[in-house]
Amino acid sequence: MTQANLRPRALIVGITMGTLLCLATPYNNMYLAATPLAGGHFPLAPFVLLVCMTVGVALVASIFQSKPLLTGLELLVAWMLSVVVSGIAYTGLTRTFFINITAVEHFATDTNRWGETLAPLMPKGLAVSDHQAVELLYNGLPGGRHLSWLEILRRIPWDAWAGPLAAWCVFILLIYMVLLCTVNLFSRQWIVNERMNFPLLRLPYMMEEAVGSGMVGSFFANPYLLVGVMVPVLLHTLNGMSFYLPSVPQMPTLILAGPYFDRTGLFSGFTKLKIYFIPAFIGFAFLTSRQISLSFWVFFILGGLLSGLLTTIGYQVPQSALGVTFGPTLTMVEETQTIGAYGVFFFFILWLARHHLWAVVKSAFGGKSLPAGEAEWFSPRIAFWGLLLGGTGLLAWCRYFGMPLIQSALLMGIFFMVMVVASRVICQGGIAYFTLTAAPIDGLLAAFGSGFFSSVGLLLGAVIQKVQFVDLRESLMPSLVHAAKVGEPVARKRLYAAGLCIALVLGIMASFTAMLVLCHKVGVRDLQAEWETSTVLTVYENVQRLVDAPSGPNPWIITFAAAGAAVMFGLVLCFQRFYWWPLHPIGYLTMYSSSMRILWFSFFVGWLCNHITLRYGGVALFRKVRFLFIGLILGDFLMGGIFAVIGLYMGQSYQVLPS
Repeated sequence: MTQANLRPRALIVGITMGTLLCLATPYNNMYLAATPLAGGHFPLAPFVLLVCMTVGVALVASIFQSKPLLTGLELLVAWMLSVVVSGIAYTGLTRTFFINITAVEHFATDTNRWGETLAPLMPKGLAVSDHQAVELLYNGLPGGRHLSWLEILRRIPWDAWAGPLAAWCVFILLIYMVLLCTVNLFSRQWIVNERMNFPLLRLPYMMEEAVGSGMVGSFFANPYLLVGVMVPVLLHTLNGMSFYLPSVPQMPTLILAGPYFDRTGLFSGFTKLKIYFIPAFIGFAFLTSRQISLSFWVFFILGGLLSGLLTTIGYQVPQSALGVTFGPTLTMVEETQTIGAYGVFFFFILWLARHHLWAVVKSAFGGKSLPAGEAEWFSPRIAFWGLLLGGTGLLAWCRYFGMPLIQSALLMGIFFMVMVVASRVICQGGIAYFTLTAAPIDGLLAAFGSGFFSSVGLLLGAVIQKVQFVDLRESLMPSLVHAAKVGEPVARKRLYAAGLCIALVLGIMASFTAMLVLCHKVGVRDLQAEWETSTVLTVYENVQRLVDAPSGPNPWIITFAAAGAAVMFGLVLCFQRFYWWPLHPIGYLTMYSSSMRILWFSFFVGWLCNHITLRYGGVALFRKVRFLFIGLILGDFLMGGIFAVIGLYMGQSYQVLPS
């Protein structure tokens, strides 16, 4: 692949955009309850900015008959830097962070006895113990609404926050270091060796190819693209008017299909079935490999049929059989199949990369040096030792705050295993909105019981999981994988890596500062933080239950996890050995994900259109028709941006995309 130069101006633009998004996100999302600026793995605000920059750069170059201020590659890099940090300010980190580290101090009562059971277990230095400082976070500074942002910043009791924030920043930076090194180790295998498809990058790539060839006008004037754009434009114009003017009729984009199914029998698993019509996700599904898009919706249907089948044969396991779990959407025991499936698929990923990883290990220990490849920011040797150094730092951090070494090692291993698998599913499957079914710690609790953990280790593990590893809707690692793909043609790889590191550090600082200032201005009580508070309280309540009444290994979860592992092993064998096998194993991983409850119909429509196009029109028709589906994505996100601006003036936002 031809290597292209990357000028510092692209990094400056991307870092600036990302930092500004981190500063604006808490106020926009949690105070105004407006359309989220980020959200998912194809965030709204960065993409709208990319479209504006693309059009602006092309117009300036056309008017002045000059070279573009930024090349297509530089526009992609700037966009990618803003994408990487955009989630930090919300679900990726700070959305629940401050509630998480102050919950014991603020919500402890005589009834819940947290002061007796949990407060002594919380490691000193990780939670804010100054009661007055905590209350200011929840209630705001006196008269804070009338103070300027700079005055609020000055009045924050930084002496109470400095220690815990410093400790957590060390942890977060170590996590990011491990993620960077892990992506660097796998990027050559995934991007170069396996030629993995990246559906979420197709539209940005096509836009910037148009910049490079000077065909931006032709790209946006493509008739197929314009037809695709008009679908979401007309849909959301009508529904947006209906939102603000109830007298205007609307076109439904959600059909509640559950009432059409009996609550007993084979189809009882579909009593909560919903059909969402989301043009952008249909576009992503069309661009995804047919085998993968087929697998997503087929396994979703099979999951519902399995639930109905178990009920029909009288094998309905009560929800209480789950015991105490931390899974964000875990409601049925059969959903714990994903625990075993994740483990087997992780080893499948390692097996596929075995030759590459073995070469990396030999290089790290003095063998033949492996230079940085097209998809790597730095050499595999540096990534290997960086991974070991970062991992050792995380274990030392956990040990310092009271978690036994073996528990720390096993817990961190499970956390990063899940991150690798989830990143593969998101990037290869084109899933812009992804959630886990079971939490990583659920597998350890089921296999070993809560007695495996010390009380401090259990509490700290649950808090760490909540901070970084349970809600993956805006997780960092998939964005880093996308960043590695975008950087494939970049000649100055280390400059690109330096830009990523600077963006991440500034993103953390900006996000923490913006959230603290907002909370001290209006108080957590007056923010849109009901979900954030309830999910954090659930974590602590579950920890307290396990501390008060320790549990042993859970045979039900072990049984279904083993079944999931067996099914995944069979799927992997069929996928590898039979060229005609129609289903991809990653579909099984998303069978019970709450994200698939929203996306399954989009994948069905996208797969069907892709299949019909290639079957009856071949590649020639596919090249034309893909612009229609690119238009669905472009139109949906542009309308999301337009209504985000309208919502700021109207006081309430019409939500174009699911949040």
